[in-house]
Amino acid sequence: MKQLFIFVDGFGLGAPAADNPIRPEVCPAICELLASHCVPLDACLGVPGLPQSATGQAALFCGRNAAAFMGRHVTGFPGPTLRAFVEESNIFTMLKADGRRARFADAYLADSPDELRARRFRSVTTTAALTVPETLSFRADLLHNQALLHDITRESLASKGYDGPTVTPQEAADHLVQLALGYDYTLFEYFLTDQVGHSGSYEAACAVLRTLDAFLGALFPLATEMGISTALSSDHGNIEAIAMKTHTLNPVPLIATGPGADALLSSCTSIADVTPAILRNLAENVKV
Repeated sequence: MKQLFIFVDGFGLGAPAADNPIRPEVCPAICELLASHCVPLDACLGVPGLPQSATGQAALFCGRNAAAFMGRHVTGFPGPTLRAFVEESNIFTMLKADGRRARFADAYLADSPDELRARRFRSVTTTAALTVPETLSFRADLLHNQALLHDITRESLASKGYDGPTVTPQEAADHLVQLALGYDYTLFEYFLTDQVGHSGSYEAACAVLRTLDAFLGALFPLATEMGISTALSSDHGNIEAIAMKTHTLNPVPLIATGPGADALLSSCTSIADVTPAILRNLAENVKV
């Protein structure tokens, strides 16, 4: 079985409101997935305060309560203690120990793992992927459609002097599905939802959600057609309450379709449950 996981940063489940852009007229495919294939997950993890990116992502990709380990929610990039927590055991190291092949589909504008290690600030996902460097994707992979850019369409590269081809959200979805067929587990990270959530701009949030919606609207049906188990979750809420400009206490979604989807949805109540459930799903559907 092939498992594809979409991590959407800062995407919570909020009640309909004037400042909540997650609505059918903006993102119909997402709303349909939320209505039909979704359960809510706790992102607070029993720790007071607003959930934050570093500990939320560590819990999501390590399957352990990182906020409780740290004694607080940690924002931004992980420091030495949290980096050690992630490096000790994460989805990539656990898959490798089980003899499975994984891929982080986001392309870095770099040419080697050493370039990433030299960077002062590294996200949780980068820290985790660096523990198994063969999972990483680079510039050459992007140009050969063997990876995706974090913005899906590559349009953000224009300001960096890139004059290569852009892709539509639907083309990017096809590239990701084709990539996922070659690995046991494939991860794609989309963080513009969190960035725009902090901006407070409802119009910018709608633009980001429309691109994501076109991507996911093509991705989920194609992945299901190809027999891929596909899941989506987040680390904390944000974009669903755009006027706040901060993270929220809202639960986050776990969306799942394809082989093992019912088991994934029924066995997760918090973001720390996701990685263990995915590993069980892979083990129980090994012949699919």
